[in-house]
Amino acid sequence: MIACPCNHSVARAVERARSSPMQLEDILKPESVLCNAHARSKKHCLEILSELLVRSVPDIASDDVFESLIERERLGCTSLDQGVAFPHCRVEGLSTSVAALIKLSEGVDFDSPDDEPVDLVFGLAVPVDLDGESQADVGKIAELLADRGLRARMRSAKTSKELYATLCD
Repeated sequence: MIACPCNHSVARAVERARSSPMQLEDILKPESVLCNAHARSKKHCLEILSELLVRSVPDIASDDVFESLIERERLGCTSLDQGVAFPHCRVEGLSTSVAALIKLSEGVDFDSPDDEPVDLVFGLAVPVDLDGESQADVGKIAELLADRGLRARMRSAKTSKELYATLCD
C-alpha cells in the first residue's frame, strides 16, 4: 500500500471517496495527459503539470497554479512512494476540480520518503472553497494510484492517448 505521511487528510478523503460517484473523465481530459515527458527536476515537473492543469480552464494562469503547487509542496511532500506523486493544490478562480497526468521518461527526485524517483505524476487543482465532492476526488485519486496493477499498466503506456485510456477505462 502506498503511504502518504505528509498529508494525513488523504486517508480520511479515501474513506469518503469510496461512496463518491466521481468519474475521472469529469476532471481529467485527454489534452491534460502527457506520456514520456522529460523533466529535469521536481520544480520543472511542477511547471509542466501546471501548464497541463490549465488546458481545460483557460481563464486560470499556469503561473498561479504553479505557485500554488510550490506552496503546497512547502507544506510537505506529495509523493505517495513507489514512484508516484500526487501534487495537489487549491486555486483561486476554479469552480470545479481539474486534473492532469504525466508519465516521465525518467524518474525525478521528488523528496519521496522511500527515496525512489517519481515517474508517475497525477496533479489536481481544486477550488479554494473545497467542498465534500472535491475532498472525495482527492481520496478517490489516492486510492486509484495505490493500485499496483494500474501503476504497472500506466508505466507500460507508450502514448498520451494510451495513458489516458489506461487510467480512465
